[in-house]
Amino acid sequence: MLTIKRLDLAEARLLIAGAAEKAREIGVPMCIAVVDESGNVIAFERMDGGKITSVTIAQDKAFTAAAARKATHEYNAVNVPGSLAFGIHTEVGGRVSSVGGGLPVIVDGEVVGGIGLSSGTPQQDMDCAQAGLDYFAAQRG
Repeated sequence: MLTIKRLDLAEARLLIAGAAEKAREIGVPMCIAVVDESGNVIAFERMDGGKITSVTIAQDKAFTAAAARKATHEYNAVNVPGSLAFGIHTEVGGRVSSVGGGLPVIVDGEVVGGIGLSSGTPQQDMDCAQAGLDYFAAQRG
């Protein structure tokens, strides 16, 4: 039997709170998704004014970060013509994202989930995702 570490709803809400605070600080209403280690949604928030298209994009970024166990911007660097990873974004029914803004949530060296943001620029999405991780870590002590 496997023992799997997984985010719970309260932890997902902490991640969202930290990301949303940063989004308010920079003045960009975001769509924020938090998924478990398998990429399934635990919690989602579309801030007032968050882009409609970003609902799906944020979830796909979180899915990618958790399921692939790497940041989405890392795929961006290799998803270019001539690279062996070119076209990765078409895998898993097109759910793999190579746009910055998805980060894995790591606890004690294990990926326990992912956070994905969308509505700003990729850098803004990345900054808000990192703020979510930072807030989560601070609250865990």
